[in-house]
Amino acid sequence: FPSLSGNDNSEALPESIPSAPGTLPHFMEEPDDAYIIKSNPIVLRCKARPAMQIFFKCNGEWVHQNEHVSEESMDETTGLKVREVFINVTRQQVEDFHGPEDYWCQCVAWSHLGTSKSRKASVRIAYLRKNFEQDPQGKEVPIEGMIVLHCRPPEGVPAAEVEWLKNEEPIDSNLDENIDTRADHNLIIRQARLSDSGNYTCMAANIVAKRRSMSATVVVYVNGGWSSWTEWSNCNARCGRGWQKRSRTCTNPAPLNGGAFCEGMSVQKITCTSLCPVDGSWEVWSEWSVCSPECEHLRVRECISPAPRNGGKFCEGLGQESENCTDGLCIQGESQLANLLFPLSDIETASDIALYSGLGAAVIAVAVLVVGVTLYRRSQSEYGVDVIDSSALTGGFQTFNFKTVRQGNSLLLNSSMQPDLTVSRTYSGPICLQDPMDKELMTESSLFNPLSDIKVKVQSSFMVSLGVTERAEYHGKAHPGTFPHGNNRAFGTIQARNKATYIQNLPSISTTSELKTTAIFGHLGGRLVIPNTGVNLLIPHGAIPEESSWEIYLAITQESSLQPEGTDVLLGPEVTCGPSEVSVSTPFALTIPHCAEVNSEHWNIHLKKRTQQGKWEEVMSVEEETTSCYCLLDPYACHILLNSFGTYALIGEPISDCAVRQLKVAVFGCLSCNSLDYNLRVYCMDNTPCAFQEVVSDERLQGGQLLEEPKLLHFRGNTFSLQISVLDIPPFLWRIKPFTACQEVPFSRVWCSSSKPLHCAFSLERYTPATTQLSCKVCVRQVKGHEQMLQIQTSILENERETITFFAHGDSNFPAQMGPKAFKIPYSIRQRICATFDTPNAKGKDWQMLAQKTSINRNLSYFATQSSPSAVILDLWEARHQHDGDLDSLACALEEIGRTHSKISDITDTELEEPDFSYSKENGL
Repeated sequence: FPSLSGNDNSEALPESIPSAPGTLPHFMEEPDDAYIIKSNPIVLRCKARPAMQIFFKCNGEWVHQNEHVSEESMDETTGLKVREVFINVTRQQVEDFHGPEDYWCQCVAWSHLGTSKSRKASVRIAYLRKNFEQDPQGKEVPIEGMIVLHCRPPEGVPAAEVEWLKNEEPIDSNLDENIDTRADHNLIIRQARLSDSGNYTCMAANIVAKRRSMSATVVVYVNGGWSSWTEWSNCNARCGRGWQKRSRTCTNPAPLNGGAFCEGMSVQKITCTSLCPVDGSWEVWSEWSVCSPECEHLRVRECISPAPRNGGKFCEGLGQESENCTDGLCIQGESQLANLLFPLSDIETASDIALYSGLGAAVIAVAVLVVGVTLYRRSQSEYGVDVIDSSALTGGFQTFNFKTVRQGNSLLLNSSMQPDLTVSRTYSGPICLQDPMDKELMTESSLFNPLSDIKVKVQSSFMVSLGVTERAEYHGKAHPGTFPHGNNRAFGTIQARNKATYIQNLPSISTTSELKTTAIFGHLGGRLVIPNTGVNLLIPHGAIPEESSWEIYLAITQESSLQPEGTDVLLGPEVTCGPSEVSVSTPFALTIPHCAEVNSEHWNIHLKKRTQQGKWEEVMSVEEETTSCYCLLDPYACHILLNSFGTYALIGEPISDCAVRQLKVAVFGCLSCNSLDYNLRVYCMDNTPCAFQEVVSDERLQGGQLLEEPKLLHFRGNTFSLQISVLDIPPFLWRIKPFTACQEVPFSRVWCSSSKPLHCAFSLERYTPATTQLSCKVCVRQVKGHEQMLQIQTSILENERETITFFAHGDSNFPAQMGPKAFKIPYSIRQRICATFDTPNAKGKDWQMLAQKTSINRNLSYFATQSSPSAVILDLWEARHQHDGDLDSLACALEEIGRTHSKISDITDTELEEPDFSYSKENGL
């Protein structure tokens, strides 16, 4: 064999060596491909029989003999010589080789017959790069949809093998036929199941290292589906008009993992009429039958007048009656019966005489009583007392303890001024006016006589301070005397006016039918408020496009053009916001006060909008679930999310007799032109700030003074009328004018009134100018309903009266607020909340939890259609908490959800400093 030692390693070995006859070498083990990991050398081995020598050749050159390790053995079966050779290949050797192909090695074996060559084994340096060529991406897929997650592992030698993990657990596609991981390292789930939601990771590994991809969150969601409608419920009214409803739930299936809510209404209501039960009643008895041989006769009656219907009770008692037809004397024979005829006729004659005598005596007694009552009323007419005061029951003597004299209130006229009596009108009879500014003088004939054309001479001395010196004759209705509407709508205490000067200047006072406020708004949004009315408009940040601005206005129409039908009620003011051509990218919030006692079982409340043609069309029902707009009904106001400006109003449809319209009862008083008379005016108005503002404004023009804190009256839709009365007037100090102590207002006039507040007037007269204190009670009650009692204790002198505050909120100072200062939540905090809660996760969309914590539990599908549901929810929170915005409560709600750990109330004073309204003032606001 040639030498492979020293420097002769480059000498080529012969391809064959002469040897004794035998066989060619057979390789029992050939060198395998190998990878060098880091700096560790690899070992190549070769094994053949029969073999006299084995040498390695790498990259076409023989490996030095000293680098070979050889072992020799004998095959016991064949007796042939077996030789095994090892060599090491280092990282440096591979790195130093530069050739067109990979580093390779081959072994050559010799026997007596010749040589044999093994396969070429390649040697490569192993590595695996860090970054994946493509990470899997998270997905939201509907149930039973296909999921495909792509993964391209990092480059490496040898090529990396890919394994998928779900929630850190390996996925075995052999155990789940629904999963396939064989397609180019991708993960395919043919039909998504709820259990397939989770975090998926692509794991790449070779002999060098392992690499993990970014985790991909897969959410398998379920869109909600409606269940079947339930059967219609029974009519809730046992008798008369009521309602019945049916419902369905979004549970077929229920929305899961952020799936869409069901669209449409979950509850349907229809009106129904239950037939009232009619109890049966007996008809009149029939004539007695012919006397039977047993001396009895019969009569019958039937339960048909009326017959019982609709579950009514059957008549009580017997339908047949029998009695002895001879008064107990059942005598046989004509002679004995004839002897009894004459005594019986005598008895009947005596009974007739007694009957006629009694009727005559009764007629005489009634005539005497009528004459006595007439004489008594004539003797008392100069005092004008028609109702007995409860204080008179004590015998006419009573001690009065008054409250501490109230401080002067400028709403009363100055009693020291001499009234102008050059023009006056006198009339008697109760005053019950619907419009305090458009009074109609009503005579006794118009109240008590349905024939309005009968001429009545007014004899009473009742004076109303429109003022006339001569008495007049009126036909039914007198010519109306009016006060103008003032255009000064601010509230507070004003200086007393000279009544005569005021009357002379009546034509110069303009009227108005609208309350309006305007301001210029831009991309930063803001808030617009009509002072002391409860009406406001919130324009969110970003609703108006950047680099544009609009002059937005908000107005209340006092003379509403909406005429409710039937028993429907206008529950609040008619509100207009505009201009109509403004388009907003996010909904704005409009707040309208209402007077309904909120109960979906008694009211069906609708939002209506006036079209450009002046007609009214329904936008939605408050209980309806829709994605076009949103209504949130609070106890005293309705907050509406809208996308278009226009004129809106709330209409209430009572669906049961238990529907309650909340009325505010207020009592005002002032001296009349007659220095001895004092006028009480009782108002029953809708329990809304704007209705009360209108009354106070009108009373200020008349010099009226609020005598007691207003009270709330629950007026039910049960068709019963309203009664207003003045009680406990001190005798010998005051007396009430005739026919005015108690006044009754029909139900329809109270319930269906939608324009002006109900107004009833009472006139009291002092016996002497020395009387300066008034103490009485005003009772306002609905027949078979709620009652309120107002205790009046006041001084009629101007300098001793006390001022009662009308409004608690100071929004009249700042009707417009622009930019961030108009919002309770700072914009930076708001952005963080939206970014946190708008992000979906495997447990659902967190804005739904935010809605729940802020008491928004209905029609969540509306928010789901918004680009940022959390932002719209916060806008609604801002609208609801204009005056009582408590950031602590909102922060607590966020902490309960567990998605934020910072309290909004910790915001620095700089962020919550008082707003700067210089811009609004410059614009005339």
